[in-house]
Amino acid sequence: MDEEKIRGLSGGVNQRGVRNYNERLLLTMLQRSGAMAGIDLARKAGLSPQTVSVILRKLEKDGIVERGAPIRGKVGKPSIPMTLAKDGVFSIGMKVGRRRSDLLLLDFQGNVRAQISTNYSYPMPETVFGFLQDGLASLLADLPERIASRICGIGIATPFELWRWHELLNAPARKFASWKDVDFAREVAKFSDLPICVVNDASAACHAEHLYGRGKEFRDYGYFFIGSFIGGGVVLNDTVFEGNQGNAGAFGSMRSSGPMGESRQLIDVASLHLLEGRLVEAGLEPHVLWAQPQDWSALSRYVDPWIGETAQELAKAALSVCSVIDFEAILIDGAFPAAVRTELVTRVRRYLINQDTRGLIPPRIEAGSIGGNAGAIGAASTPVYSQFFLNVNAGLSAV
Repeated sequence: MDEEKIRGLSGGVNQRGVRNYNERLLLTMLQRSGAMAGIDLARKAGLSPQTVSVILRKLEKDGIVERGAPIRGKVGKPSIPMTLAKDGVFSIGMKVGRRRSDLLLLDFQGNVRAQISTNYSYPMPETVFGFLQDGLASLLADLPERIASRICGIGIATPFELWRWHELLNAPARKFASWKDVDFAREVAKFSDLPICVVNDASAACHAEHLYGRGKEFRDYGYFFIGSFIGGGVVLNDTVFEGNQGNAGAFGSMRSSGPMGESRQLIDVASLHLLEGRLVEAGLEPHVLWAQPQDWSALSRYVDPWIGETAQELAKAALSVCSVIDFEAILIDGAFPAAVRTELVTRVRRYLINQDTRGLIPPRIEAGSIGGNAGAIGAASTPVYSQFFLNVNAGLSAV
């Protein structure tokens, strides 16, 4: 697909503008609870059946919701549940990582329709935006117009203060500092007219878990995501809370201590870059950590100790965040195989038993469910969320 065609994909559902409050309310209920009949939506939303019926007809006409199979009861007419239309809205998401970037197309139900990735030594601006431009063209090349016209925007998940990464990457500081002056929207506007949303990478992963994973099981929880580095997210009242400057849940900056009592941050003691360093010291090629599909079975000699040390740090960190907010659960996920995640969660639970919990109610420790794609999926969900769903903490009730 050439540049002009990419620029042409600026309309679609986004031209209708944001949905009004009641539309967002019903769409959010369908997203959180699944298919529901109009009468049930009306009861739970506190709206009249007539009002809900009018809204659903409008949303159905717009192709945003669709009817499910009729459910027959003992008496009366069959109930017809409504659900989000899987082809109703699409979005693009990109995760900027230390060694890898992922770009994907997400549908309204949270399904990944297409995905491409690239690996690099360092995520320099020209590399990242070049991948986005070429990748966008590749994703959209054979896309039917009925889908292309319903792309509502591009979400980009990037680490907070990316220009500081050179301190951990051993990358040239001068080159990496160029990120500080990068305007993401301006750079993307050079090759696409789609609306742009930029979000912290860990917050994006938290959004993915909250919308499409186990986040639906809990009202308030803390979220840890372990990638090259470690980050997190905060969920309050069923909503991802991003904070005053979009950096809430910056758990990687939590204080920790080294073996000699020296001051450290959680990022220094519980991240995959530590495991990567151990592989390099052993003379092994660390690219296996980022290869897809993931298979770390041959690395157990190095992975097992890393899991044990990381679990100890996460157990302490879980209690620290719960001393500020009384979370009912802590969810843990990361860019590693599911078996590694399961073992990590198991050990965090074990270590939590031996922690000093005076004055605290220990949270449930649970495994996340999205995995390595969480950042890109969460990024893609951002423009959808901002246009179609309710965000209590962002004050969308005023829309």
